[in-house]
Amino acid sequence: MANIQCRFYAETLAISTSIQVVLPQHSFLRASRDGKLPVLFLLHGLGADHTEWGRHSSVERLAEETGVALVMPSVGRSYYTDMKKGSPYFTYVSEELPVVARSLFPLSERREDNFVAGISMGGYGAFKLGLSFPERYAAAASLSGGLDIVSRVNGPNSFLPYEVECIFGNTEELKGSENDLFALASELAASQEQQPHLYQCCGTEDFLHKDNLSFYDHAIDVGLDITYEEEPGEHEWGYWDRKIKRVLDWLPL
Repeated sequence: MANIQCRFYAETLAISTSIQVVLPQHSFLRASRDGKLPVLFLLHGLGADHTEWGRHSSVERLAEETGVALVMPSVGRSYYTDMKKGSPYFTYVSEELPVVARSLFPLSERREDNFVAGISMGGYGAFKLGLSFPERYAAAASLSGGLDIVSRVNGPNSFLPYEVECIFGNTEELKGSENDLFALASELAASQEQQPHLYQCCGTEDFLHKDNLSFYDHAIDVGLDITYEEEPGEHEWGYWDRKIKRVLDWLPL
């Protein structure tokens, strides 16, 4: 197993940034992929960074067991958006990051080998990537994701003062925008594009449980291919460590 802390200059952000990359050394999946590895982009939650998954979960061991490479970026508190008053983090994660990662590491470019998952804010980011670019990702997984962003910004939330405006701009324009997962889900379902498989889970004691039920109901209503699971659990790493194993077992490898 190779665990690599990588710093590089991100042209999109105009800053030096970091990613953590985990590469299984003995992946049986390479033989059928011309020496390349399938890759799971793992997204962190609000207030964390690229080291969060490695410090709090078993993903390194699980990556070796499943033969899947992991790429973990850092996006600050951007909520995986092109911020209205800040940096274009969604463009960075969706456009530049995969290209840079593939240029440095043996990662497959094929849609069927590319997946994305995240916790909390990262769950939102994972579904945003999967719904926005279904031609690039075969599957997307949200663990306790902040999926109903319209309700989040207009109700109790963990954003800092003035942060919502800096990230999303005018909240009255948020509904139906490129940052509204409900709108993205409807658009994808109505299109002729191939859909990614979606996996969603949330603990029943999680403060985001209601938001997750709302998104799942909407996804079913519009006809998306989604798997939903819930069980007793809160917004914490004990729950997410259990569920990330479930995600890796669920991936269509």
